[in-house]
Amino acid sequence: MQDICNDVLSLLEKFLIPNASQAESKVFYLKMKDDYRYLAEAAAGDDKKGTVDQSQQAYQEAFEISKKEMQPTHPIRLGLALNFSIFYYEILNSPEKACSLAKTAFDEATAELDTLSEELYKDTTLIMQLLRDNLTLWTSDIQGDEAEEGGGEN
Repeated sequence: MQDICNDVLSLLEKFLIPNASQAESKVFYLKMKDDYRYLAEAAAGDDKKGTVDQSQQAYQEAFEISKKEMQPTHPIRLGLALNFSIFYYEILNSPEKACSLAKTAFDEATAELDTLSEELYKDTTLIMQLLRDNLTLWTSDIQGDEAEEGGGEN
């Protein structure tokens, strides 16, 4: 599995990302690069810190491009926000940052829903639902952790 992931990463880094002329393609490929890099790291179990740092850097680059070049309701931008927020929550153990990123993406998309084309509506609203589900779960986890730290008082 690691070899396959590394082959895909090589294709992304050498050909697809450098030759992507549209923001949508570049964001998609950078997101894919992060996903495959994490798979390769998980399968190999080696140098997690370096891999995590590289993933965060690529996610951030893709996120900045998506914010500049894509509508808040674009499924690729929302999917990136979903994956990046999960990365913050699960990999970096930063639930506050994960919630902030997910909430901002959800709120920005909600504000622009009336401009959404019919062809993107289903994908957009599905990803928005996933963002909202994660926010609900993560918020309850954070509140549960705070209650435990406070001796169980609410």
